[in-house]
Amino acid sequence: MLQPSLHPVSVQAACQPHSRFAFGLSIRVFTLLGLGFLWLIPGYYIPRLAYGMLLWDALVLIAALLDAWRLPAPASITVGRAWLSAPSLGNSVEIELSIRHQNSLALDCQLTDDLPVELIETPAIHKLRAYPRNAATLRYIVNPRERGDVEAGAIYLQYRSLLGLVSRWAIVPVSQPVRIYPELRTAEDQQLFLAKSRRIDLQLRQMRHRGLGREFESLREYRLGDDLRDVCWTASARRGDLVTRQYQAERSQSVWIVLDTGRLLRARVADDSAGRQSNHYTKLDYACSTAVALAQLALYSGDRVGLLGYGRRIQQQLLPNRGAGHLRQFLESLAQLRAEPSEADHLRATAILGRLQPRRSLILWITDLAESSMRPEVIDGAAQLLHRHVVLFVAMAQPEVAAIARAVPSNVEEMFRSAAAQEMASRRELLLARLRDQGAITIDTLPNQMTASVLNQYLSIKERAIL
Repeated sequence: MLQPSLHPVSVQAACQPHSRFAFGLSIRVFTLLGLGFLWLIPGYYIPRLAYGMLLWDALVLIAALLDAWRLPAPASITVGRAWLSAPSLGNSVEIELSIRHQNSLALDCQLTDDLPVELIETPAIHKLRAYPRNAATLRYIVNPRERGDVEAGAIYLQYRSLLGLVSRWAIVPVSQPVRIYPELRTAEDQQLFLAKSRRIDLQLRQMRHRGLGREFESLREYRLGDDLRDVCWTASARRGDLVTRQYQAERSQSVWIVLDTGRLLRARVADDSAGRQSNHYTKLDYACSTAVALAQLALYSGDRVGLLGYGRRIQQQLLPNRGAGHLRQFLESLAQLRAEPSEADHLRATAILGRLQPRRSLILWITDLAESSMRPEVIDGAAQLLHRHVVLFVAMAQPEVAAIARAVPSNVEEMFRSAAAQEMASRRELLLARLRDQGAITIDTLPNQMTASVLNQYLSIKERAIL
């Protein structure tokens, strides 16, 4: 069931004892006990004063026991976790932790939020002072590192009075499922593409391509040579003469986004975009980000968007549709895509796509080309779809290989590496050129440049009305 928001739900719970005897002396107590050794200095001259050390330590321990007795029970403390933004790659997520209790003591608390490594590499310890009957809150930021479903664990609480002699541990059972989405683009990010889309839509409204599509445009008198299937028999009956329907090219088409989740898409690529923390995302993560951007733009342009994510099996399948609810389902499906360790079954995906979409549509196929002496299956699959569809074929290059191919070698070893990289680049170009010769539109790009290239090519297809 879909949540009304992409944010995980807020959770809160009363604390539970961490164990039967979850107390501990603080460093302050050991420091005070150590100060008791100062009594040994006068005790060196007057031996009776050495007993002052025992008296001092006893007083410190009694004070610690009283401090522990005054600490409230864990059940009287409520701790909550709220997500202030949706977890998605490339965006920081703000989390708010809150503490509320009804006791008479102010508490110094240390909270450790047990989040998975997909959200944070090492959980941090957060300090907070909670006064009676007032909710104390703190916020911190995490940067999601991997897409998909994860489990946020419990919150561990260590608290003590302002005297600070004894600490008590508790655990807050607020485990919850969290879904990390692909990179979400805002309207500001897409402003340029949206403006261009509006201009193209206005142009298409002014240019009526009569007879090129199957969208009803108007009626006219029947002319010799008109297809009898286009005759409007109800209008003909009313007028007493044959009337033919005129059609125009459809302004709303189906756009299929086909994502390869095979082993080639598991390769990680550093994201060194300006203003962002450097992360190593998989090529599939980049593909999902591009899919989100294209889906948003296509839906805004009035097209229907479908999704097919496949590896050895079909992982996600979503028929073309439009609307905010459909975009939400699209995001949920992308978040669940997983890169597989084996080669994807491209021909099976082609056959399934052919059954799902019998009418002409735009197919964005994001994949990579295997380094093999044989012709990759994905090329054959794309060629089969060209008979009926417009195929925008995107191959993601590996930046490290491209850098080696461009570099000037300084020794023999680098020369061989450069030659191998250039041979790989030449073979990719040859395969894509053959696909272009058959009618496909191809893009060979780096992962971090893919989104802009795909959106520009989509708008170009719309502008030329070749769909």
